[in-house]
Amino acid sequence: MAKKPNRVRILLMPLRDGDNDEPAGYSGPATVMTGLPRTIRRHELRLIVPLADSTIFEMERRGEFPQRFNLTPRCVVWDLEEVETWLEERRKLCREGRAKIAPAPDLRLRKTRPVKRRSE
Repeated sequence: MAKKPNRVRILLMPLRDGDNDEPAGYSGPATVMTGLPRTIRRHELRLIVPLADSTIFEMERRGEFPQRFNLTPRCVVWDLEEVETWLEERRKLCREGRAKIAPAPDLRLRKTRPVKRRSE
């Protein structure tokens, strides 16, 4: 009996044509299994968006990230299509040079190992 792939592997598997082992193409995680849009849980979101849970929570609170919703009182999910759209928007902003980037710290204000001034 063949070993059943785990949920994360199913999410990232390419589509296959019939019985041959050649991949037919990759249609993105949202349509891999059924061709229908789907929701993702926290562990799947972590694979797609490499941000800490606290960062995602704060961005959701500010309206900068797709909102999670509850399927049951203990099951929280995100709409995968909304997350993919958010990623594309972030990529587009970055390529256009309009993404918010944190300013570099002023190294002269460090208390330990301050930057030495060059003599000119």
